[in-house]
Amino acid sequence: MTPNRLWLFLALCTALLVHIPGYAEGLAVAVAAEVKAELPEARTVGTARMRFLGMDIYDARLFAPALKRNDYTAAPFALEVQYLRSFESASIAERSLKEMRRVGSISPEKEKSWLDAMRNAFPDVKSGDRITGFHKPGVGTRFFVNGLARASIDDPEFSRLFFGIWLSPHTSEPKMRTELLAGASD
Repeated sequence: MTPNRLWLFLALCTALLVHIPGYAEGLAVAVAAEVKAELPEARTVGTARMRFLGMDIYDARLFAPALKRNDYTAAPFALEVQYLRSFESASIAERSLKEMRRVGSISPEKEKSWLDAMRNAFPDVKSGDRITGFHKPGVGTRFFVNGLARASIDDPEFSRLFFGIWLSPHTSEPKMRTELLAGASD
């Protein structure tokens, strides 16, 4: 094979790889400005797409300086959810609470308090909107919407259960958990 044909062959192979479903999803993801500001050492740990009944719901990206797969609450991290369709604030909050119950038990008092806090933290979203949650070990959660600070929930138990929706072994989406924690250590 001549050098020119070899280069052409390699270029074609590279072009084909980029168009293979899922291949490009594994490439490095740009770190949003709010993540760089809150976690300067953060790197992409993993990415995943949530699908339900064949519909794309959102893309999730996990960023952290370092993270252990089986002890996700020990270190700071950011989880960014970029919506691929519109949802109302109340729907996001109610679904979040339902998924948090899968991770661990919640008292009725905390359920009401957390549901109200999430309704205030999460706006109605449309395709392209981003909600980024920051886990602060021993403190709680801070939320940004489209790069702007929106709300804080200063309760470590809330933070554990909320991020457990994606990162706990008890998640309803184990494949998504595996993809998000792909770059975490054991």
